[in-house]
Amino acid sequence: MNVRRVESISAQLEEASSTGDNVEDELEMATVRHRPEALELLEAQSKFTKKELQILYRGFKNECPSGVVNEDTFKEIYSQFFPQGDSTTYAHFLFNAFDTDHNGAVSFEDFIKGLSILLRGTVQELNWAFNLYDINDGYITKEEMLDIMKAIYDMMGKCTYPVLKEDAPRQHVETFFQKMDKNKDGVVTIDEFIESCQKDENIMRSMQLFENVI
Repeated sequence: MNVRRVESISAQLEEASSTGDNVEDELEMATVRHRPEALELLEAQSKFTKKELQILYRGFKNECPSGVVNEDTFKEIYSQFFPQGDSTTYAHFLFNAFDTDHNGAVSFEDFIKGLSILLRGTVQELNWAFNLYDINDGYITKEEMLDIMKAIYDMMGKCTYPVLKEDAPRQHVETFFQKMDKNKDGVVTIDEFIESCQKDENIMRSMQLFENVI
């Protein structure tokens, strides 16, 4: 299921290569309440090509004609990708990570910058991923990471194969903390987080949750 979804998104992005410049014109001449930045600037600030940005903008504008999306709408859109589970909690965490200026709305720019890091980010950009786990206090506790993991497993639903054990989220968290909590004080700081990801490619891959669950 996950592989098919990733392939589907990749196919949609590839479709952009065959489109004309009408989307770019629409982007630059937009009259919606929130005017997006020029494609060239977004291309420089992300790891998406101009054509990929065009297809992503078309889909975003179709769902959010005003140019911004609030949390309720974001949850509704996200739930369409996971009809077999409950994506509400994970969508809440993800929305907060996308909403970098904490104004209760995600613009196309916010969406692209966050998506770029989640799908194609480097170790140097892990602050964003850290903020997804760190809910409110500047470091990651086991409880915070467990909340995220439970949200992901809820979103995946009961239709995964192989069937996930009920204690799988907690086991996942324990494995992370064994590798990340260097001084064994029960919390993971941003420095410990980045150092662990730099040293362990498996951690880096598993931290890219968006690719795993989309």
